[in-house]
Amino acid sequence: MTPPIVEIKAVSFAYNAQSVLEDVNLDIREGNFIAMIGPNGGGKTTLLKLVLGLIKPDTGVIRVLGQPAEKAAHAIGYVPQDVHVNRNFPITAMDVVLMGKLRPKNRWTRSAARDRRDALDALAQMGMAAYADCKIGELSGGQCQRVFIARALVTKPRLLLLDEPTASIDTQGQAEFFSLLKALNRDVSILVVSHDLMVISTYVKTVACVNRRLHYHNQAEITAEMLETMYPCTDDEVCPVELVAHGLPHRVLKDHNG
Repeated sequence: MTPPIVEIKAVSFAYNAQSVLEDVNLDIREGNFIAMIGPNGGGKTTLLKLVLGLIKPDTGVIRVLGQPAEKAAHAIGYVPQDVHVNRNFPITAMDVVLMGKLRPKNRWTRSAARDRRDALDALAQMGMAAYADCKIGELSGGQCQRVFIARALVTKPRLLLLDEPTASIDTQGQAEFFSLLKALNRDVSILVVSHDLMVISTYVKTVACVNRRLHYHNQAEITAEMLETMYPCTDDEVCPVELVAHGLPHRVLKDHNG
């Protein structure tokens, strides 16, 4: 088995002495598509920031490709829950994706031809190549979200972190969106924070249930009934998923082959 892209070992974190995450353990491996679910305030976004190296754990260790998280950020593409782009600013989808090529220490320079090819390839992955020259303000919420993911993909990351990616997408477009992510998963590992449980259940491979502690479930497919039972997570030591998995294995769980 190849080493995991991300290793999270016994990680705890607190804001102003208030515990947010406690003794979290998780390996994110090549090719996985993980749904991270849990109640608001349960620590999901904080865990993403820890993996990105934006904040450091109080205790425990996080390594990305064998390095400290803050030194391997280039290996991770990230789309936060709230992407701050002024939709009235005259910027195109291509311009937004090219921002992913910028480095903090580099000055803004005219984009090289290779950067533009990479940006167009990333847009194509998200089905947005035809909109490369469209102003961002002319795109729908779902189209904008695809552009933001293309920006995260332009550096060819090993792992893609998405925090509530369907918040600006209507119900009809969510299934199409997750189907696109499933196809994208052939080339990049994905961890997605989502409350769209009924939609996402047929697309992900595994689930991480987070409410201060993390319970990981290595299931190839999660049924709607299972998701309804597990959500919202309790604050107890035992995750509801474990109760379902042990009590109703034949009725609730599907095997790897469906």
